[in-house]
Amino acid sequence: MSITPSKKELSHARIVEVAAKAIRRAGYRGVGVSDIMKEAGLTHGGFYAHFESRDALVVEAMARAGQENIESLSEVIERRIAKGSSRFKALVDTYLHEAHLQRSEDGCVVAALSSEMTRQDDVVREEARRRVAAMIALVQSTLTDPTDENEAAVVTATMVGALQLARTLGGKEGRAILAQARQSLLERYKQH
Repeated sequence: MSITPSKKELSHARIVEVAAKAIRRAGYRGVGVSDIMKEAGLTHGGFYAHFESRDALVVEAMARAGQENIESLSEVIERRIAKGSSRFKALVDTYLHEAHLQRSEDGCVVAALSSEMTRQDDVVREEARRRVAAMIALVQSTLTDPTDENEAAVVTATMVGALQLARTLGGKEGRAILAQARQSLLERYKQH
C-alpha cells in the first residue's frame, strides 16, 4: 500500500529540488530564500513552515544534490561496465567528461561548492564533509585495492580539482585539462 505524500511534503520536496540545483549553479550565497521559493512556485512567507533556517535548507539541498550525483554516476558507470569498461575507467571517464563543463546545476556538488565550504556554518560544513566522504567512498569502490582510502582521496581530489579548473577555464583549455586528468589517472592506475 503506497502512501500519497501530503501537499506540504510535496512542496518541501520541490523546495529542496530547486535548492539542490541552485546551490550547484550559484553557490551557497548566490541564491536567496526568496529566489528558491519563487522558483519552486511558492511564496517566501511559507519557507519557515518547511525549514528552521536557511542553513537547514542548504543542508538538505546539499544532501539531495550529493545523492543525485552518486546515483547518476553509478548509473553511467554500470552502463559503461556492461560495455566492457573497468569500474575505475568508467568512473574517471564519466566524471571528467566534457559534458560536465556545462550545466553545473546537475553536476557534482563537491566540485561546485568546495571553495565555499570552509566559510559556512558548522552544520553546513558537516554536510559538506559527508558529501566529500561519499565521493571518496565511491572512488574507493572502483580501485583495484578498495581498502586504500588514501589513494581514493587522491583520485577524488584530482577529479574534483580538474573539473573545477576546467570549468574556470572553459572552452578548449578546459577540455584539455579534463583530457589530461583522465589520461593521467588511467595511466597511473593502469585501468584501461
